[in-house]
Amino acid sequence: MALGAVSLATFWVFGLGFSMGIAAVVCGMLTISRSALAEDEVASLWALLGVIAGVVGGTASAIVALLPLAIHL
Repeated sequence: MALGAVSLATFWVFGLGFSMGIAAVVCGMLTISRSALAEDEVASLWALLGVIAGVVGGTASAIVALLPLAIHL
């Protein structure tokens, strides 16, 4: 969840939001795949929220990075 929040907060910094988004998705998926976490519903929801925040932050960062390039086309 923390990496996803950092990704959302820093999406405007070139590369930082995108890399934090990727890290949030990878860590969240690893956490969700643990069998011990399947028993704990609250922890699995936090991991899912981290994955979603990472995807949103990474996507927003990619859009912000590619928008100036699209203007020149």
